[in-house]
Formats: sequence, C-alpha cells, structure tokens
Amino acid sequence: MSQVDFLYAGIQKNVGPAGAVVGIIKQSFLAAAREDLPVMLKYDTFFTNDSTYNTPPVFCIYFVNKVLRWLDENGGLTVMEQKNKEKAAVVYAAIDESNGFYRGHAVKDSRSLMNVTFGLATAELEKEFIDGAEAEGLIGLKGHRSLGGCRASIYNAVTLEGCEKLAGFMERFRRSH
Repeated sequence: MSQVDFLYAGIQKNVGPAGAVVGIIKQSFLAAAREDLPVMLKYDTFFTNDSTYNTPPVFCIYFVNKVLRWLDENGGLTVMEQKNKEKAAVVYAAIDESNGFYRGHAVKDSRSLMNVTFGLATAELEKEFIDGAEAEGLIGLKGHRSLGGCRASIYNAVTLEGCEKLAGFMERFRRSH
C-alpha cells in the first residue's frame, strides 16, 4: 500500500449498494492536488471535513458497515475469497462438463468469481433455461444486456448450496435437452 497514493474502489454488490465507493488517499497526494477545482471536486474538501462536507449517504454507510462486520465475523477476505473460488468452481464445472451444451463467454484464465457468464445454442433455449430456473427459485439468470446469454451473479452473500442448486438444475436441464 505504500506505493499507492490514491485507491478508489467500487464496492457495489459485494460490500455495498450500487454506486457505493471507497477512497483511500495519502495526505501527501492531497497536498499536491490542483487548487483550481471547484470545492466539491477536491478530495481535500472531504478530508478536512471528515468525509461529511455535504450530507453523507447514511444508508450506504450503514449498509457497508453491516457488510464489513459480517465479512469479519465470517473469516475475513481470505476466507471469503476461498469460498467464492469454491462457489465459482461448482458453476464453472457445470459449464465445462456439459460437452458444449453450455458455452462460457470468458477465457478460462480470465473468469470472474462473481459473474459466471454462459450461453446456450439458441435464444429460445436460453429463454427456456431461464424460465425453468425461475420455476425452481433460481432468479436473475438472464444475461447482461450487452453480452446476452445467461449470467449467474454469485456475490459474497450467495451460498455454496445456492451454487450447487444451480449446477444441479443445469445438469438436469442439459440431460432433458
């Protein structure tokens, strides 16, 4: 961290609501910042006012605090990373072992632990898959608007059992088609 002057992280979906971000900035970086910016665009404004120059987004702060405590109580980031790898492996195995029935979008060495994207042979088959999954309580599998296909979002709060349920449905759906 000593080599980083400014860290800006989008934390939505895994740590907070959409739009929530965290910024960590060195005082030396603040001291070298431009002076000709409007007050609201200067990070120093927020630093000197303890991040409360304007009304803070209290719900986002509350939410992030609750999630960070939950993460800490459940083993921290190292444990969560391992759990996320296990969950993703279950869903990716269902894709990889389908003999091409499911087609992953991402190259194997670039796969996301959070969003498992895949397609089926036709749009009609994808719709049938999504409808069948919803009937089993597996919701939100319709793909991203720019990529299409299917997307399983398996963020921190999604359980291993939920991923196993999805993988089981995927196998049953493949066998029936």
